[in-house]
Formats: sequence, structure tokens, C-alpha cells
Amino acid sequence: MSAANTPIAPTGAMAMSGPPYPVRRWLVLVICCLSVGATGINLTIVNVALPSISADLHASLSSLQWTVSVYSLVMACLLILSGSMADRFGRKRIFQLGLTIFALGSLLCSLAPGVGWLITFVGVQAVGGSMLNPVAMSIIVSVFPDRGERARAIGVWGSVIGVTMAAGPVLGGLLVSDINWRSVFWISVPIGVAAFVLARRFVPESKSARARTFDPYGQALIIVLFVSVIATTIEGPRRGWTDPWIIALIVLAGAALIGILLVEPRRPEPLIDLRFFRSPPFSGANLISLMMTAGLGGFLFLNTLYLQDIRGCSPLRAGVMVIPMAAGQAVAATASGRLVAARRNRLALALGGALLAAGAFLLVALTAHTAIACLLVAYAVFGLGAGMVSPPVSHTAVAGLPLDQVGVAGALAASARQFGSAIGVAVAGSIVANSHSGFIQSSHAAWVVIGGCGLAVLALGIISTGSWARDVAARNGRRLTDRADDRSEYRPA
Repeated sequence: MSAANTPIAPTGAMAMSGPPYPVRRWLVLVICCLSVGATGINLTIVNVALPSISADLHASLSSLQWTVSVYSLVMACLLILSGSMADRFGRKRIFQLGLTIFALGSLLCSLAPGVGWLITFVGVQAVGGSMLNPVAMSIIVSVFPDRGERARAIGVWGSVIGVTMAAGPVLGGLLVSDINWRSVFWISVPIGVAAFVLARRFVPESKSARARTFDPYGQALIIVLFVSVIATTIEGPRRGWTDPWIIALIVLAGAALIGILLVEPRRPEPLIDLRFFRSPPFSGANLISLMMTAGLGGFLFLNTLYLQDIRGCSPLRAGVMVIPMAAGQAVAATASGRLVAARRNRLALALGGALLAAGAFLLVALTAHTAIACLLVAYAVFGLGAGMVSPPVSHTAVAGLPLDQVGVAGALAASARQFGSAIGVAVAGSIVANSHSGFIQSSHAAWVVIGGCGLAVLALGIISTGSWARDVAARNGRRLTDRADDRSEYRPA
């Protein structure tokens, strides 16, 4: 996603008959919020339906892992490409295409005759989803040229993600209990259709002044790397680490990583600009994003199976029980936002990592009869940690980078979040799926791993926000600016 966003003045598309320009801008924000709401709710609503999907489609635990992981995996692979396509071909056009594919994928998921088809259709859904979040952000930036209004608009847009993710488990539990698991996919269809119709009428078309060129080598390598890592993590424990297919996947992942390190620095406009990773705040923020979402993804996956399969909770009750986690996220996100505004990123990240670790470690001694009060406390603490970490991550990622590189850096951070979610589900699920000691005993190790993710967030938050890290980031930012200026001399206007 290029950062070279072309501001939209109150002329052209925005000057068409209809609401006044200021009102029209906020209508565009509402439309963007609808899109991110659909993708946000999809991240959590499906988890509640997993036991029902398993029973109805006779799905194995590894199949459930793929059902959840494939969404984040596809999103991680395509986010940067989708943002680049929007900059080149038009943000409104790609946004509407994303809404169409997302709604169609959701409908197909609800009609899936088997778990293999369901995994495939979730992948289709994710292709559309990859065109929504980064493109919606670009649309908001282009429609709100004033920095203050833009900040408020992005704040509203970002809060919708948290609200819809929090509402997902409760709404999913209600739908699964009253109808069936297929109904959790229905909700995205009318939202997608409504957003498409409104976007056609009110969203102005915009393009980047100079869109990034397509990097087919980088795109292919990142897909091979991400898919092979996730496939190895999910299938390795089941097939055995000496299985020829698993060995081939490990070799493929290594080859893809080496390919990225060798090929991308030689591309004029690489999909992944490795020079960004010379900035400690950027590298730290990406690792923090990966660890935080890995912990959150594993937490939600394990907790759903525990509440419904072990405790015998109905889908609705299971959804209601995680409300403390959602409430903790909302409260902590607000407090963290104030810390970020006061330039206290380190405190927000360190506190968030500590709370994530504490929430997970509270569940290490989990039994089939653990007191409900203990569960709710653990959920609330973990939610506080997740909410505390989210706001400062994006701010830390772009610290010291040139303004014209912020969009690409943000897209890379978003990819890290999605990949983290996929790897968290894969790792946590693999730990409990291939143990002979039963779910409860094997889950203890999984909770330790999730707690370890929180400790990693704590350590990385401290390391990546110190004065040394800021100084290195500033020097790297100046080098990036100088290199960009040098290249622009040979580029046609």
C-alpha cells in the first residue's frame, strides 16, 4: 500500500449531487467502518462455531485449525498486493471488488457441503477481506486531508475493529444456539451488499500519484514462505517430523526465506523493503504484532474448545463468558491511546505484555472444574493486555520512517498481525491435537507458550522504544529518504 495518497478536494466525485462535502466525508467513513466491521467480526465469530462445525462436518482438529488459520494466512499474503492494486487501479474500484468477493465467499461458506470446501471458501472470503482494510484506510486518508479530522476518523475506524471483534463471540453464540453454525457466515452478506451499494453512490474514486510497481517475485516468495510454515506447523505433529512431505515443506520454507533475502534487495520497488528492518522500532513492532496476535489467536482457539467440549457450555454461554476479555480490550485500548498521545509507548507495550503473560499463566493449571470466577479473571486480564498493546504498535512501527514510506510500513505490520494469528492457532492447536495425555493436560503446555508470547511482547516493547532504538531509526530514516531522492532523479514525472 503506497503512502502517496492523493487528497480528494470537494470537487469531481465529491461534488456530485447529494449531501454537502463535510457530511459526505463522514458517510464515506461509515461505509469504511461497515467493511472493517465485517472483517473484524469474522475474526472471532467463527471460533464459537468450531465445535458445531466439527460435529456436523466430521472435521478433525487439524481441519478446524485450517478453517481458522487460512483466513489470516491469505490476508497476510495479499494485504500489501491489495493496497498496491488499489493505488494503481483506483481505491473505490478495488474496495467494491473486495466487498463483492468477501460477501460471495461468506455465502459460499454457509453452503459448504464438507470441511474441505469450507476451508476453500474461507480462503475466498479472505481474498476479499485483504482488499478491504488497507484500502479503506487509504480512502479515509484521501477523503480527510485535515490532520485533526483524519486522526478522529481513523480513531473511529479503528475502534470499530475492537467493537466488532468483541461482539463476535456473543453474536456467534446466539446464532449457533438458535439456528446453526452456517448462520455465522450469513451476517457478512447483507453488510457487504449494503457497503457495496453505499460505496457506489458516495465513495469518490482516488489513485496514488505514483503507484508502486508489482513485484511478482516477492509476492510468490512470501506466499510460499507463509503457507509452508503454517502447513508444517499444523501437519508436522500429525504426520511426524520425518515424513517426506514435512521435510519438503521445511526445505521449501527455508528456500523461500533465502530467496526473499537475495531477491528483494535487488528489486527497484520490492514487495518487502528489507531496509525497513534496520529500524529497531519497526522490527520490534512487527515482532510484537506477531507475538500478540499469535497469543490472541491461540487463546481464542483453545478457549472455545475448552468451554464447549470440556465444560459442556452452549455456544451462547461460551460467547457470553468471554465478554470480560472484550471489555478488558475496550477499556485498555482507551487508556493505552492516552499513553501513546503522551509519548509513553514503552509503558503501554510493557504493561500490555505483562498482562498478556499473566492472563495466560493463570490458565496453566486449568482443569475441567476450574472455578468460573478464575476463568473470568484470566479472560479480563488477557483482554486488558491485548487492548493495551494494540494502539502503540502502529505508532512504534513507523517511528523514524519517512512520511512517504509510512503506508508500506503499515501494510507490512498488518501482514505480521495476520500471520501471527495464523501461526498462533497452528501452534496451539498442534500442541493439544497430538498429545496422548488428553486436552486438559496438553493444554497446559499451550498456555505456557501463549504466556511466553506475552513475555516476548514485554521484552520487545522495552528494547524497541529506548533512546538507542530511536537514534538508529532516525539514521535509517534519513538513509531511506536520501535513497528515494536519488532514485526519483531518474524517474519520469
